[in-house]
Amino acid sequence: MPSLQDVQKMLGPVSNRIKLMVARGVLKRTNDKGGLQTAQVSLLEDELRDNVERVQDYGFTSNPIGGAEAITIFVGGNRDHGLIIKVDDRRYRLKGLKGGEVALYTDEGDYAWFKRENKIEVKTKHLLAEAEEDCTVKTKKYLVECETYTVKASQEIDMTTAKTGIHTGSLAFTNQEGGEVEAEFTGGLKATQDVKSNSGAVSLNKHVHEGVQPGDSTTQKPVGG
Repeated sequence: MPSLQDVQKMLGPVSNRIKLMVARGVLKRTNDKGGLQTAQVSLLEDELRDNVERVQDYGFTSNPIGGAEAITIFVGGNRDHGLIIKVDDRRYRLKGLKGGEVALYTDEGDYAWFKRENKIEVKTKHLLAEAEEDCTVKTKKYLVECETYTVKASQEIDMTTAKTGIHTGSLAFTNQEGGEVEAEFTGGLKATQDVKSNSGAVSLNKHVHEGVQPGDSTTQKPVGG
């Protein structure tokens, strides 16, 4: 019957391989050009592994920066065959999430945060949403707060609302090249102040007609028109 010492001696290589199967390390740099991302990762003291493949979840991809922490597994305990399965970065990770919340974040401070009570918060400096065919937003109230808001549609913009309010210091209608355009209103048009045309030369409230005689059924065009 083999002694305990003999058993330990026989299992020694297996035990060593098991110990070498999982390692915690720090990313040094990444290469995102291939089908699978590869990275250089620092593991134990003086152990630096190059071109370690990083496995990511389908539909999600990221390129972590140097200093992020990684969990690497080695198939069969072979340190020449490693796979990075998890990467986290305590320096930039959003903190204070409530149970059930999900967030995407970057080292520059951008994030998309899926919060409780069905709230989604997105923070960035530049936001581009591109839809090749069409874009539909369904909501009860639409609010945009920003310094500059630009909408460009190559074909048309169609709005259907019960009430539309425009609160602005100046309102201008031009065509796509900045030239003149006709504005058509179905129904009446009410103005609390004057309405002017011909670059302001003709006033609706204060204008005179040329050659007006008492009893004339028609008048000539307004002065300045």
